[in-house]
Amino acid sequence: MTTATDLYCPLWRRLAALLYDLLAVVAIVMVVGYVCQRITGGTLISTDGHAHIAWWYQPLQALVVSAYFLISWLRGGQTLGMRPWRIRLRNEQGLAISPMQALVRLLVAAAPLCLLVLAPWLGNRTALWAVAVAWIAWFGVATFDPRRRALHDVIARTVLYR
Repeated sequence: MTTATDLYCPLWRRLAALLYDLLAVVAIVMVVGYVCQRITGGTLISTDGHAHIAWWYQPLQALVVSAYFLISWLRGGQTLGMRPWRIRLRNEQGLAISPMQALVRLLVAAAPLCLLVLAPWLGNRTALWAVAVAWIAWFGVATFDPRRRALHDVIARTVLYR
């Protein structure tokens, strides 16, 4: 017998899909990096004892990765990583999410990355641990939520169904 809670995506399945999406994101970042290197004639990153990256490169990468998630969620409610796990993103009524919900979900899910600005003061390792701990807290909410939603889903009022 299937209960209503069986329709919600369990945390392990969500994390497995996220791992698949990580592979897609790495591929996207590599392609964008290659194209930028070709366009700039190999001067995207310069070194004179320290590596210097063009000021526009990291925001461009963030924009492209964000576009991947937003477009995937808005066009069918699935990223590449969500498809093999048969996970679909919907609003609380079971309908397609709005662009505003997708944007809020993206911003809240990515918020722990802001902790990376602490790296110059705390060191890279500590900043990365801070991000990891924040994401554990974000996803830890799913263990207590009746609909198995992570913090970004609670705030954006979205639900992952399987």
